[in-house]
Amino acid sequence: MTAQGGAAARDRTTAGRPGRGRTHPGSRPLRIGLTGPIGCGKSTVARVLGRAGAVVIDADVIARDVTAPGEPALDRVVERFGAGFLRPDGTLDRAALGRAVFADPAALADLERIIHPAVRRVIEATFAEAERDGAVAVVVEAIKLVEGGLAATCDEVWLVACSTAAQRARLRRRGLTAAEIAQRIAAQAGIADRVRPVATRTIDTTGRREATAAVIREALADALAGRAREGAAPPAVRQEPPE
Repeated sequence: MTAQGGAAARDRTTAGRPGRGRTHPGSRPLRIGLTGPIGCGKSTVARVLGRAGAVVIDADVIARDVTAPGEPALDRVVERFGAGFLRPDGTLDRAALGRAVFADPAALADLERIIHPAVRRVIEATFAEAERDGAVAVVVEAIKLVEGGLAATCDEVWLVACSTAAQRARLRRRGLTAAEIAQRIAAQAGIADRVRPVATRTIDTTGRREATAAVIREALADALAGRAREGAAPPAVRQEPPE
């Protein structure tokens, strides 16, 4: 798949299409990079931001799209890792590939070198579309936000964190075994330490969902107010009832 805007880019976004919260035409939307360890609630934070009026881009969804049958990135994955990671219908067996690369740092790095550039092209196309549409904010949810170079394109970087107990409990609810949980956490060892130096805010999702949602909405309002003080048009944030 080649990166392009329009309908293709819209397919990679979730809630919060431009509408009640808009910038003046020609002004760039606030860009928020969202990252953090697996199981710490990045998707929860993104969902709240989407309901508040932001355009949300899920890098993992894009990664699935760019490795769909017929896509150049899938051909490169097969060339590097072999056809054994394809299902009978020609789609990528992401679970099997994940088990293989998370156990081999060099293989994981090779996979990222294939996937990250293709994902970034689609994200940049979506940024451009959101700007044309007058979106108030664009959120990029990506586990490798810093390593993939996306953090440098964002106005703010939010580190999503939670307690170790909450993280493991959430991963168990996803159906992962204890061994798989340990493997994935080990593969991301130090991610918070790498992100923290560039993080604008840290969002702790350990507590109750309603309280966390309130913190997220307050953080968005503060970030947008900062943009307004810098000369951007005063934004409007959608007010949602507590979850």
